[in-house]
Amino acid sequence: MSPNTPLPDTFEGSDKARDFIARLGEFFETELHPLAREHGVDHENAPSRELLEKVWKRSHELGFYGMTLPGPMGGAGFSVHDHALIKEFVYASGTPFAPHVLGELTGPPRLGALVRQATPDQMQRFILPVARADKAVCFAITEPDAGSDAGALQTSAVLDGDHWVLSGTKKFISGSPFCDFAVIIASTSEDPAVRETTAFFVERDRPGFAIEGGYKTMAGQSHTANIVLNNCRIPVGNQIGERGKGLGLALGRITVNRLLHCPAMLGLAQLALQDSLQYARQRKQFGQPIGAFQAVQHMLADMATELAAARALILSVARSLDLGVDARAQASMAKLFCSETAFRVADRAVQIHGGEGIVQGRRVEFLFRMLRMYRVLTGTSEIQRNTIAKELLQTPAH
Repeated sequence: MSPNTPLPDTFEGSDKARDFIARLGEFFETELHPLAREHGVDHENAPSRELLEKVWKRSHELGFYGMTLPGPMGGAGFSVHDHALIKEFVYASGTPFAPHVLGELTGPPRLGALVRQATPDQMQRFILPVARADKAVCFAITEPDAGSDAGALQTSAVLDGDHWVLSGTKKFISGSPFCDFAVIIASTSEDPAVRETTAFFVERDRPGFAIEGGYKTMAGQSHTANIVLNNCRIPVGNQIGERGKGLGLALGRITVNRLLHCPAMLGLAQLALQDSLQYARQRKQFGQPIGAFQAVQHMLADMATELAAARALILSVARSLDLGVDARAQASMAKLFCSETAFRVADRAVQIHGGEGIVQGRRVEFLFRMLRMYRVLTGTSEIQRNTIAKELLQTPAH
């Protein structure tokens, strides 16, 4: 069992989630950590597609990969509260395979509400292969001129007999270098003044589908690229759900999904705190560990306190969602507070490490870059503030 596994008498989740986490800890210790060392995989050096397939398959065999699927498809049926605790544990483990254990990058969580919209044919061709870890999927909304304003899509889908013809560019698409097919949200409006979006499954091997870019994020990772569609023809059977409902499908679980990004930030920030504590005990200056100096002690105290507050907010919002509360504003509060807090923690971790903290190869230096990205990813802090303010102003005064 991983040393990060919560003790049973302090664990806030269900017994089922506690046992799930214990099995995850064993998987990390006995298989994933050794696999990463054997292949030289770390947060800076990405695994190959071949190696990722092994991780996906093994995680599926152990019952982790399809955790978020509906029960009949092998899902675990966890509450949002339990799900948050599990994700926190995965990222706090420090494994570079963290985005792949539950299939977050290219697996079942990317399907979301599409599982309920899929036709029997689509279940066989797209949904089940992803659920079995046989194929990888990515979700493509963002475009060069459509980011926070997700409805301003320029990628078009034009009906031509029994086919749709797609053209346009999707940008910054996570998981696209590994994908076998993509869920593309495109404009199907015949009037440029009218916004109408529809969702489609588009196979990577179709003519007119290309993955381009090969750029790395500031965190040094290379699992993001552009998808370029050039008169890419797909059968009408690849349309997902109703015409004009694409953006609704994509954002159908945005509140829950927004919250569930927060445990990843929390887990990574916990690593920064752990590394800082260890360094403060070992690094000596003026004849004593730097942890003996009040300036360092205060930084550590602030890091731990702010992480505790962020964690409490995540779990509070998760409980509200499990009760059926429309917690849109609260989920945005969690994303805003957790992303900003996690970055402050990483920033202090670099400060505590001093010169060591600004050298590439140190984990805190990577965490600083990674956690800076979370203030932009999945909705910027400014967008979260807009959502919070809008919900507050719409709430009637008592």
